[in-house]
Amino acid sequence: MARVAAEISGAHGDGVVLVAVLKGSLPFLADMVRAMTVAPVVDFMAISAYAPDSGRVRIVKDLDLDISGRAVVLVEDIVDTGLTLHFLLAELGRRGPQSLEACTLLDRTSRRIIPTPVDYRAFEIGDEFALGYGLDFAQRYRNLDRVVAGDLDVLRADPDAYVGSLYAG
Repeated sequence: MARVAAEISGAHGDGVVLVAVLKGSLPFLADMVRAMTVAPVVDFMAISAYAPDSGRVRIVKDLDLDISGRAVVLVEDIVDTGLTLHFLLAELGRRGPQSLEACTLLDRTSRRIIPTPVDYRAFEIGDEFALGYGLDFAQRYRNLDRVVAGDLDVLRADPDAYVGSLYAG
């Protein structure tokens, strides 16, 4: 996180608005903000899950700030297909920011459907299913202090399958 925080701080010495996508990006955002050398303004958005038949999401919690004329960095937990990131960047872009960039904890470029730029990334990952540090399965594992790989079939059969081993001292 320190490297990403330094990159954003270096690029935005005059200040930046960090727009975090709830809920998964919160631990990443918190650690990044503490490591930044500029004082960012922080706001949050939340989106719905993809609608099964439409492939669409909708904003369920919008920004409280006006981002018009401001430098904005959208903070995500994971960028996978690029569909959500593309939607959010288009939505925020219509609001007239001075600049608009994307930042993610995990970037899974191998699954990208829409070639959407990610300006700042902490890690690039493959096809493994990531849990922890904000990332969840059935609202579990978000509070882990690290990212771990989980077996999706195991989790589907028992969402608590890793609780004992991952939370053991």
